[in-house]
Amino acid sequence: MNELIIALGLLLIFEGIGPALFPKAWREMISQIAQQPENQLKKIGTGLILVGAVIVLWMHY
Repeated sequence: MNELIIALGLLLIFEGIGPALFPKAWREMISQIAQQPENQLKKIGTGLILVGAVIVLWMHY
């Protein structure tokens, strides 16, 4: 359980770096992402899930 909480904390740190250090660029990037077609967003999301799962499994074994 501690590992999950640590992972969540790290996720929040990494997610906060963009808007904290580069707010204008971050806002533009979010705007561009919002304009992408739904299918493209689904593909990106699925790809991120798969990469994350591979990293977790790789580090676990």
